[in-house]
Amino acid sequence: MTPGLYMSFYKQNGSGRHLPWSTKRGRIGLTILLVVVILLAGLLYSQRHQIHLLISGSHTVGGEEGVADVHLPPGFQASVFYSGLSSPRFITFSPDGTLFVAERGKGSIVALPDPHHVGKAQKKVVVVSGLDDPTSLLFYDGALYVGEQSRISRFTLGPDLKVTTRQVIVPNVPTGGNHTTRTILVGPDGNLYLSIGSTCNDCVESDPHRAAIWVYHLDGSGGRLYSRGLRNAVGMAVNPWNRQIWVTVNGRDYMGDNTPPETIYALQDGGNYGWPRCQAGDLIDPNYGHSGDCKGVMQPLLKMQAHSAPLGLAFYNAPQFPQRYHGLFVAFHGSWNRSIPTGFKVVFI
Repeated sequence: MTPGLYMSFYKQNGSGRHLPWSTKRGRIGLTILLVVVILLAGLLYSQRHQIHLLISGSHTVGGEEGVADVHLPPGFQASVFYSGLSSPRFITFSPDGTLFVAERGKGSIVALPDPHHVGKAQKKVVVVSGLDDPTSLLFYDGALYVGEQSRISRFTLGPDLKVTTRQVIVPNVPTGGNHTTRTILVGPDGNLYLSIGSTCNDCVESDPHRAAIWVYHLDGSGGRLYSRGLRNAVGMAVNPWNRQIWVTVNGRDYMGDNTPPETIYALQDGGNYGWPRCQAGDLIDPNYGHSGDCKGVMQPLLKMQAHSAPLGLAFYNAPQFPQRYHGLFVAFHGSWNRSIPTGFKVVFI
């Protein structure tokens, strides 16, 4: 693979743009989603973490001119790796370095080989089709795992990228509602974690699967509730320094332009993160909260601008990037209902 920081973009009309962000010092695979318009936006700071704007812009990403309008730090450059995808979401690399993409608009997992390492995919290979709204994917122990809206599936692939075995390991994941993406992660304990968002903006869920993280054995057995009260935990990654699982959480709407903040949490077995009665660790919800509802809930590691919609996050501690880029990268979908749009960026923490 060509060194770079790989990201996926999509346009609402269904066409796609996939860009590698690279430095001359090395690469980092960042599984994230960014939406059409990229705008500068305000940032919040916590006592423990400082946020630095890394990638921003001011134009729709939809052609080579859009790439030129993306703002990058000194030493970084952008180019088009592959275009024409239909609503790509998360991305990952296979063990041999081939880029794989969850193409939601086609219900497919596709591979984008770059065998000569020229920084541009030579073709698109449809690896799996007929999936139910696939959004996340990962390779682990020789198998490809895919998070679909209604299930988790596991595949093995031959050297020609053709499927040799296919198995639904977690069936009957609840569907519908406001949040239909399903993020999967193999944790440091070797178990499989699944994030399922809420059905609503703000409500009391009757199904314990919603607004929660569930954990399973790798074969899909032994499923149990791991963490609850997470309205929509989209990004999940293992912190290499302390082996915690960190998640980005999209907070509720209709509490004003700046409330509640978006959050990053460390997952804890049995942890209650407060939603819907307590927002962002310390805000009592105006519809469902009562005095004391924030007592004992898990506190966020980081609070960020409300409605900026953090999605993908990736830790980096390899030697290729300069030391100042050892830390956490977070990508923001961007707001849809804020009076002044915000988000549409990548930040380094």
